[in-house]
Parts: sequence; structure tokens; C-alpha cells
Amino acid sequence: MNLAPRRPAPAVPLLVPLAAALSVVLALAGCTAQDAGSDTTTETTTLTAPDTAPLPDGAQALDGASAPEARGDQSFVPPYPEPYPEPGPVEPGGEEYDDSPESPFLDVATSPLSTFSSDVDTASYSNLRRQVNQGVAPEGVRIEELVNYFDYDYPAPAAGAERPFSVTTEVAQAPWNPEHQLAMVGVQATEALPTSEGNNIVFLLDVSGSMDEPDKLPLLAESFALLVEQLDERDRVSIVTYAGDNRVVADSVPGSEHGVLVDHLRSLRAGGSTGGAAGLTTAYELAEKNFVRGGNNRVILATDGDFNVGPSSPAELTTLVEAERASGVYVSVLGFGMYNLKDSMMEAIADHGNGNYAYIDTLAEARKVLVDEFGSTMFVVAQDLKLQVELNPAVVGSYRLLGYDNRRLADEDFDDDTKDAGDVGAGHSVTAFYELVPAGSDGSTGSDGDLEYSDREVGTSDDFMTVHVRYKSPDGGPSAASTEAEFPVGAAAYTTTPSADFEFASAVAELGLIATGSEYRADANLDGARARAAGALGADPYGLRAEFVDLVDAYRAMG
Repeated sequence: MNLAPRRPAPAVPLLVPLAAALSVVLALAGCTAQDAGSDTTTETTTLTAPDTAPLPDGAQALDGASAPEARGDQSFVPPYPEPYPEPGPVEPGGEEYDDSPESPFLDVATSPLSTFSSDVDTASYSNLRRQVNQGVAPEGVRIEELVNYFDYDYPAPAAGAERPFSVTTEVAQAPWNPEHQLAMVGVQATEALPTSEGNNIVFLLDVSGSMDEPDKLPLLAESFALLVEQLDERDRVSIVTYAGDNRVVADSVPGSEHGVLVDHLRSLRAGGSTGGAAGLTTAYELAEKNFVRGGNNRVILATDGDFNVGPSSPAELTTLVEAERASGVYVSVLGFGMYNLKDSMMEAIADHGNGNYAYIDTLAEARKVLVDEFGSTMFVVAQDLKLQVELNPAVVGSYRLLGYDNRRLADEDFDDDTKDAGDVGAGHSVTAFYELVPAGSDGSTGSDGDLEYSDREVGTSDDFMTVHVRYKSPDGGPSAASTEAEFPVGAAAYTTTPSADFEFASAVAELGLIATGSEYRADANLDGARARAAGALGADPYGLRAEFVDLVDAYRAMG
């Protein structure tokens, strides 16, 4: 396993000239601009691949010698625009999202606790970046995923620390409502990778007919080729493809066999219906057969989520992955494509399968997820991490959590170790914002009950809140007991000069409020978000913060 340091991604414009994009698509299809008017039908989903005879029963091509440029050489540059050509409008009903209601303001007197699961998914941000060219689906914008897409300069836990994470808090004036305050809670996981006996990874790849697009199967093949280059002889890779049925393309191939694995990937063809549930079952069976004790055992599902054969609803598929969760095999989900993207399906599988979910719209995004963030994507350091924030009625009258709308938990779930929650990988950070209404400004009073602040008279504590974090060690197994830590947020957390991280993250959240059409966006505006983000770029070694400023401009250009 080669854990190369993250390297800057090249600056990528948000829009590609249509003429250049057309030439790229024609190149993928194997014809020139002069050939575009001919009646010749060419296959558009295949890069350079081995010459093989047709296989029976729809099996995928496995063997054969490929051309030198298709062997995973670092010099090979796939012919993809980044990002893809400007698409047309999304057809109604073509893409599916989970439209969870946003959290309202809650009175501390009656609801002093706010409980939610951690979330390290980032799919919503890259999907929004893609959608600015075709119209944004508000229900697909998850504020927490926009914010958690970026790195922040939170202090990491010291070597040998009691916990594998640190907690950073900061409170300042809410940028979109000067009468309110905004509290930031940042959880930073250690970057130290857990001791591992290697990776046992199953690539579960959708090769159905819906993947027959340049931004789907070809991009999928090159994305996984990047991942393969990170592996070595200690790792084992299996490949399962699914369409109308599923096939085992590779079984426990050493990760050092880069050429063999990349050849398999570039041999794939798209066609047929989509039996994703059967593919998941086969992938789990293979992962369990090759299980590495003390290693990272993971299925990586790559799909547009358009399942149409067998169990196909989010409820049916989450039942399947929940039944397999105790095996110790995790699931990561990579989404590809547009027009028929089933975001709700893919997010549900990842959330219930102890995994994470990213959307791949460009090869640069694949590099970010599978190379630059390889450790955080693959290696869990804190399992079932939950947060419970207790608000102090002496200081806070009412509050609301921004985002995490489908991650909220019942307060009693916090202490329930059987209740699943999000897992946090090495180097991951989790950021959450609470919008606070100061006590007395809305007529609220104190709370009661057996809580940290309930037995104190109003005015005796100046804490804003206490953040409780509960988590399990990933090596303790599914029945392991959780550990709790608490972090008071005192008056000293308030500042009139917020940090660059606070300024930038709050600008991302502000765009989220606008994009979702939040009922509580108050005076949120693109000018304010852009100015704050542009003034908080910091070192920005990978150009991601600068790209966000461009994204705000592109969103504004949508009108």
C-alpha cells in the first residue's frame, strides 16, 4: 500500500467550451469531427482494451494483453474533459434524492439536547458542482456534506492521546442574521493509520446499460485504476460486475499486480439491466471468503444507483447491508453520471453499511477521494461516532442544527450501543454548525431534568453548551462498548474575529442555505458568502477553496 502524500490537483475550470467537449466525446466514440455525420454506430464506453473473443452468458472480458498506454502507466492521460461538457436540463424524475425536512429552531426549555450521527460523506458537494451547469435539485443539497468536503486546520490529537480525535469549538455572530450567533463544532480524527494486515477490497462495479455514458463506465475504470496504483503485495483485490446477472472478474488478486487489475477494468463493457442486490450479495460473500483479520475489509460499490432487477428500494437494500454489517466488511459507495442518478439509494447503502459516499464527476475528484484521501476513505479510527449537544438555557434561548437532516437521532439513541452511527476515517474532520438565539431574546426560560445545566439558576453558568461525543474503537467488534467524552463550550469560545476556518466553512453553509431554499436563510446572500470565502482561502494547496469561490460565481450565473 503506497500512502503517497496528497498533491495539489490542477486548477479546473467549471465550464468546458462546447466545441472542445464535442471533440472529446467524439474521440471517446472512436470517430473524428469529420465522421460525426456518418451513420456508423460505434461503442462509446470503452477505452483501449484487450482483444478478446466474446464470452458466453454475458460474462465480462477478463484476459488478454492490452496496449502499452492502457497498462496504468503514470504518463497515460485518459481523454476526459474535467469537468464534463455542459449538459442539458435534467429531465423531471430522472434523479432521485432524499428530501428530509430541515431542523426548525427548538426552545432550550423543552428541547435542551440535540443528537446526531457523524457524517463524512462528500457526494452532495461534487454533485452540486456538476449541477450548476444544468439546474440544482434543492433536495439533493446536504449542507453538512458541502461543509465536510473541505479540510480545516483543526488541531489533531497528539500522538498517544486518549482519544483518536480532538474537538474544536468557536462561536461568533451569525453572518446571515446579526441578532443570532453561530457555533461551530469541529471533530478532527487522528491522521495516524491503524495497524493493518493489508486491504481486502472488492470492487463491485455496475456494468448495466445505464452506465453506457462517457461520464460513467469509462470514468469509473480510470478512477479505479488510480486506486489500484496505491496498493501493494499485502493487499488483495477482487472484482465483481453486475448487470442482468453478476460475474466474478477477479478473486483475491495481489494489489501489486497493477497491470492485471487495470486491464480488467479497461476491458469492461456496459449493457443489460441492473441487478445490484445480487451483486452486493456476491461481493459480500467474496469479501468474507477472503477476510483479513486485522485488515481493512471493504466493498467499494460504483454505480449510478439505477437498480431495476430484484430488491431495488432503499429500504430493501439497507436491510441487506445491515444484515452483513456484523461481518466486519464495510461498504463505500462511489456515484457516477447524471440524468438518472439515484442519490438516495447510494447514500442509504453507505450510511447503513458502515461506509462513506462520494460522487465522482471528474478524474480530479476521483484522485481526491481515492488517492489524496486514501487513508481516510479506507481506514476507520472511530466507529459509530455520535454527538449530543446540551444547550445552556442561561445563555441560549433557542437553536437549530444546520444540515444533518437525515442524520438526526433520538436523544436516547446516544447511549444505545446497538444504534448505528457514522464511522470516521484517519484524517477525516466532521464539522457542524448550530445557529443560536441568545437567551431572553425570544421569551424562553430555563429547562428542567437531570442535565448538566438544569440544576443551576439562570445566570450561574456562562457556557454556551457542552458537546458530548460517544464512539467505539474499530478493533472492538460490533458488540464493543462505546466510550464517551465531553467538551464544554464556555464564554471564551465567542470571538468577534472568527478564524479563517470558521469564515470559510460558514460561507459554504451559507451557500447551502441559499441552494436549499431554507426557510431560515434570513439575509443569506451570495455576495456575503463569496466575500467571506475569498478572504479565507489560506494556503489552499489543492485549490479547493478557490474552486468554491468559482462555484459561487457559477451558481450566481444560473440566475
